[in-house]
Amino acid sequence: MTVTLADVAARARVSPATVSRVLNGNYPVATATRERVLRAVDELDYVLNGPASSLAAATSDLVGILVNDIADPFFGIMAGAAQTEIGGPGDGSGRAGGEKLAVVCNTGGSPERELTYLTLLQRQRAAAVVLTGGAVEDPEHQAAVAAKLVRLADAGTRVVLCGRPPLPDGSAVVAALAFDNRGGGRRLTEHLLSLGHRRIGYVAGPLERTTTRHRLEGHRDAMRAAGLGGDEDRLTVHGPYDRGSGYDATLELLRREPEVTAVVAANDTVALGACAALRDRGLSIPGDVSVAGFDDLPFSVDAVPALTTVRLPLFEAGARAGRLAMGKENPPTGGVETIAAELMVRGSTAPPRVGQR
Repeated sequence: MTVTLADVAARARVSPATVSRVLNGNYPVATATRERVLRAVDELDYVLNGPASSLAAATSDLVGILVNDIADPFFGIMAGAAQTEIGGPGDGSGRAGGEKLAVVCNTGGSPERELTYLTLLQRQRAAAVVLTGGAVEDPEHQAAVAAKLVRLADAGTRVVLCGRPPLPDGSAVVAALAFDNRGGGRRLTEHLLSLGHRRIGYVAGPLERTTTRHRLEGHRDAMRAAGLGGDEDRLTVHGPYDRGSGYDATLELLRREPEVTAVVAANDTVALGACAALRDRGLSIPGDVSVAGFDDLPFSVDAVPALTTVRLPLFEAGARAGRLAMGKENPPTGGVETIAAELMVRGSTAPPRVGQR
């Protein structure tokens, strides 16, 4: 049954005129009343219809870029590259020659904030939305995100995923640019195995993230192929994608397996924490323990020793996402593309000492 403006008014306990004022934004309304109306709109999934539908379908000069943590170079690089493409001249249809205002929305990794930003961007009739990084692996949240993206797309918003796996039903998405996290994780561990390492600890990211699962699956695929899959859980510690997590998790790995000869970190920032923990324990890198990261963030080559890692083309992917969001580039065939990951071998990994093998 179609939800009407009167239904929203009844749910919010206000008059239909008040609902109209809130939605049109052309008359001052008390903050508490406005929040009550907007909550009712969300709860009832109210969509403007009739003559107002053409207004709702008109997009603004606003583009939203959703990131988990703008202070994390992984997200900052992609967002900056996307913003450069979005902010430049477009097709000449905008009020200032096609330029768009790119707004970075920092969710802090909160699923609730992600949904809130999508709702706000829908209300602002955003021209495009770019979602970066891994998705939360919760069926209820995934369904809620998919529903939000469908509503955005129906209103004329171009939706692009960058570094994020495609939705089960990708009909609402212009393009999904997914990184080969699984393949990169596998090649990284295969490199350590080829050096002779067998006792390899893994510092994983948060349990609920697709990026975490895919990178860990790649690592474990390589370990199992080498006949070393029996001790996976004991040699895996999960935590946030930050330096402190790498430090604490590495100490925990050393407690569980004092003879560990290599540590694979979920990303380069975590790897720095792992290196610090090893040095504080009087261990050298890679003399006593090899360390590897993921992403190839700018600082990884300047670490001492330089960090063996998996390179993801973050800037290139972000720029492409920006062009796709602006309609400057044709989407990949089928709307989905998996972007290859490249192994970067540097000084932080070496064969284990003869007595360690």
